[in-house]
Amino acid sequence: MKAVWNGVVIAESDDIVTVEGNAYFPRAALNQAVIAPSTHTSVCGWKGTAQYYSLVVDGKTNANAVWYYPTPKDAAAEIKGRVAFWKGVVVT
Repeated sequence: MKAVWNGVVIAESDDIVTVEGNAYFPRAALNQAVIAPSTHTSVCGWKGTAQYYSLVVDGKTNANAVWYYPTPKDAAAEIKGRVAFWKGVVVT
Protein backbone atom coordinates (compact mmCIF):
# COMPACT_ATOMS: atom_id res chain seq x y z
CA MET A 1 0.00 0.00 0.00
CA LYS A 2 1.00 3.61 -0.50
CA ALA A 3 0.14 6.85 1.33
CA VAL A 4 0.42 10.03 -0.77
CA TRP A 5 -0.12 13.69 0.02
CA ASN A 6 0.51 16.71 -2.19
CA GLY A 7 2.00 14.44 -4.86
CA VAL A 8 4.65 12.91 -2.56
CA VAL A 9 4.79 9.36 -1.22
CA ILE A 10 4.56 9.60 2.56
CA ALA A 11 4.83 5.85 3.21
CA GLU A 12 4.84 2.62 1.22
CA SER A 13 4.72 -0.97 2.46
CA ASP A 14 3.21 -4.41 1.94
CA ASP A 15 3.17 -4.91 5.73
CA ILE A 16 -0.14 -3.28 6.71
CA VAL A 17 -2.34 -3.76 9.76
CA THR A 18 -5.92 -2.51 9.33
CA VAL A 19 -7.80 -1.30 12.40
CA GLU A 20 -11.18 0.44 12.22
CA GLY A 21 -10.72 0.94 8.48
CA ASN A 22 -7.33 2.65 8.89
CA ALA A 23 -4.18 1.23 7.33
CA TYR A 24 -1.29 1.25 9.80
CA PHE A 25 2.11 1.27 8.10
CA PRO A 26 5.35 0.26 9.80
CA ARG A 27 7.03 3.33 11.31
CA ALA A 28 10.13 2.50 9.25
CA ALA A 29 8.12 2.97 6.02
CA LEU A 30 7.46 6.64 6.85
CA ASN A 31 9.29 9.18 4.66
CA GLN A 32 11.36 11.02 7.29
CA ALA A 33 12.01 13.95 4.94
CA VAL A 34 8.39 15.14 5.06
CA ILE A 35 7.41 14.79 8.72
CA ALA A 36 7.60 17.39 11.45
CA PRO A 37 6.96 16.89 15.17
CA SER A 38 3.62 17.91 16.65
CA THR A 39 2.54 18.38 20.24
CA HIS A 40 -1.04 17.31 19.44
CA THR A 41 -2.44 14.23 21.20
CA SER A 42 -5.78 12.45 21.38
CA VAL A 43 -7.12 9.58 23.43
CA CYS A 44 -8.92 6.43 22.32
CA GLY A 45 -10.58 4.38 25.04
CA TRP A 46 -9.25 1.06 23.80
CA LYS A 47 -6.05 2.02 21.94
CA GLY A 48 -4.57 4.61 24.30
CA THR A 49 -3.03 8.03 23.69
CA ALA A 50 -2.12 8.94 20.12
CA GLN A 51 0.64 11.32 19.17
CA TYR A 52 0.94 13.08 15.84
CA TYR A 53 3.28 14.30 13.13
CA SER A 54 2.57 17.05 10.64
CA LEU A 55 3.49 16.75 6.98
CA VAL A 56 5.53 19.41 5.18
CA VAL A 57 5.68 19.05 1.39
CA ASP A 58 6.71 21.75 -1.08
CA GLY A 59 6.16 24.49 1.50
CA LYS A 60 2.67 23.28 2.43
CA THR A 61 1.87 21.92 5.89
CA ASN A 62 -0.78 19.36 6.74
CA ALA A 63 -0.97 19.66 10.53
CA ASN A 64 -1.37 16.46 12.54
CA ALA A 65 -1.99 14.30 9.46
CA VAL A 66 -0.05 11.30 10.79
CA TRP A 67 -0.87 9.55 14.06
CA TYR A 68 0.65 6.75 16.07
CA TYR A 69 0.33 5.12 19.48
CA PRO A 70 3.77 4.98 21.14
CA THR A 71 2.46 2.74 23.93
CA PRO A 72 -0.86 1.27 22.83
CA LYS A 73 -3.05 -0.59 25.28
CA ASP A 74 -2.88 -4.40 25.16
CA ALA A 75 -6.02 -4.61 22.99
CA ALA A 76 -4.22 -2.60 20.29
CA ALA A 77 -0.75 -4.15 20.60
CA GLU A 78 -0.72 -4.94 16.86
CA ILE A 79 -0.32 -1.23 15.99
CA LYS A 80 2.73 -0.59 18.16
CA GLY A 81 5.48 0.85 15.96
CA ARG A 82 3.00 1.80 13.22
CA VAL A 83 1.56 5.02 11.79
CA ALA A 84 -1.74 5.89 10.11
CA PHE A 85 -2.96 8.86 8.08
CA TRP A 86 -5.91 11.18 7.55
CA LYS A 87 -6.60 14.82 6.55
CA GLY A 88 -6.31 14.34 2.81
CA VAL A 89 -3.56 11.71 2.75
CA VAL A 90 -4.67 9.20 0.10
CA VAL A 91 -3.99 5.56 0.95
CA THR A 92 -4.25 3.06 -1.89
